[in-house]
Amino acid sequence: MVIATSVGLLTQPLLGHIVDVVTERRSPDALTVPVLALAGVAVVQGVTTALGMSLVSRLGETVLARLRELFVERALSLPLERLEKAGSGDLNARVTRDVSRVADAVRGALPELARSALSIVLTLGALALLDWRFLLAALVALPVQAHTARWYVRNAVPLYAKERIATGAQQQQLLDTIGGARTVRAYRLQTGHTRRVTDRSRASVELTMRGVQLVLRFYSRLHIAEYAGLSAVLVTGFLLVRSGSASVGTATAAALYFHSLFGPVNTALVLLDDAQSATAGLARLVGVVDEPAPESAERANDRPTAAGAPSVTLTAVSHAYVPGRPVLHGVDLEIRPKERVALVGTTGAGKTTLAKLVAGLHRPESGRIDIGGVEPDESGRLVGLVTQEVHVFAGPLADDLRLARPQADDEELREALATVGALGWAEALPEGLETVVGDGGHRLTADRAQQLALARLLLADPPVVVLDEATAEAGSSGARLLDEAAEQALRGRTALVVAHRLSQAAAADRVVVLGDGRVVESGTHDELLTADGAYATLWHAWSGSRSAAPDHP
Repeated sequence: MVIATSVGLLTQPLLGHIVDVVTERRSPDALTVPVLALAGVAVVQGVTTALGMSLVSRLGETVLARLRELFVERALSLPLERLEKAGSGDLNARVTRDVSRVADAVRGALPELARSALSIVLTLGALALLDWRFLLAALVALPVQAHTARWYVRNAVPLYAKERIATGAQQQQLLDTIGGARTVRAYRLQTGHTRRVTDRSRASVELTMRGVQLVLRFYSRLHIAEYAGLSAVLVTGFLLVRSGSASVGTATAAALYFHSLFGPVNTALVLLDDAQSATAGLARLVGVVDEPAPESAERANDRPTAAGAPSVTLTAVSHAYVPGRPVLHGVDLEIRPKERVALVGTTGAGKTTLAKLVAGLHRPESGRIDIGGVEPDESGRLVGLVTQEVHVFAGPLADDLRLARPQADDEELREALATVGALGWAEALPEGLETVVGDGGHRLTADRAQQLALARLLLADPPVVVLDEATAEAGSSGARLLDEAAEQALRGRTALVVAHRLSQAAAADRVVVLGDGRVVESGTHDELLTADGAYATLWHAWSGSRSAAPDHP
């Protein structure tokens, strides 16, 4: 690009030379060399510009690809409460629209900005070589351009930041409305949701239009700078030619040099628009990328692991999602190796929070959790978690299962499915294990999706398992099958089960009752019934509701 810009600067003096040849009435043959030279300049400049821009674009695309990968890597390692607070719409806007803005800047703005900067510097140098007074005349435009750039940056940065936020809110509302379309229709909420989408879209459009107005005012100020600079160069050329200090060709070359600065200078300043927009998007990406890196696989593999089915010990564990509003208060709990503990309690007692802490999805605000002497982490090497909200990944069913163990062969997949009672319906799918499931594919019912999650758990083979109401989505007909599948998945492992049905608690080795974030009771099912405390109250209420329910075929 340096070569392209340098060679391109030969155009103006060659045109000035042609002007001198014509004004001095020389032989037409004298035009042959400068005309051929102009053709050579065009060829060399075209080839080197194409090569330079392709190299810069390749560099930019490589950096952008790495940035996108880092964003996803860091986003997946963020604490769950931060992801939930940001919302899927905001994250989606960051990794789509913000990346697109940065990509456009990398593909277009970066090569053009580099070429423009080179052109400006070398053209000003060429003006000085013609006559230093031409350079001074050209600099008349500089104060106006500098003031315009400062004014634009000062106003554009906060405006584009607001636009990015508004776009994220708009996408979040769209995702909420479309994702919950069935509920919206069922409760006749279409009007309210449409109004909210419209309001957020209107806010985004208004900010965009403010940006357009800002750019128009920016352009008008640049035109003033161009007029002032070109007028100064033409007046200087007139005075120098009249005094005999410069030829008409030299004055022509100077005017053409300054005129050639219109493109690079305007491009550099106009690219501030793209740069500010891209910078706002880049800041939202880098804000995630700059998060502390998750522990590398190499370091994770170097850590000690719990052998066999380890014990799980919670010591004075407390946790709060919002400062000053603790969900758990000094919980002490020990789960022995291969023991199955059922966690019960009323809604809001802290059961799910405790399950996520043991699984390593959150770190306790205070206290300690040991799994065979090792702290839980998000890698899932020690603890396998299956929740009520099961996600079926889009793609072949076999690929979905292999997420838990990439090297598993088809026989191992079938064995895992058979263990949880899912092999029959899996092989009955149109293409068997190669059937595409998830979004855009074969739709799995809630109980089959949970069987799939339990099969993934078996393939991952963690020594400790946490089931957070993992069979709650099953209806009465599927409850027994899912309970049997969970029984197979838990066999030989240390397990913590957040019980949705108290029949699961009755089958556990021990029951722990949570109340207001504290352990209020602990013992076997029979012991707690005999104690006639909180668990007995829950059991009698649950048993009574079941006996009062009408029978269905």
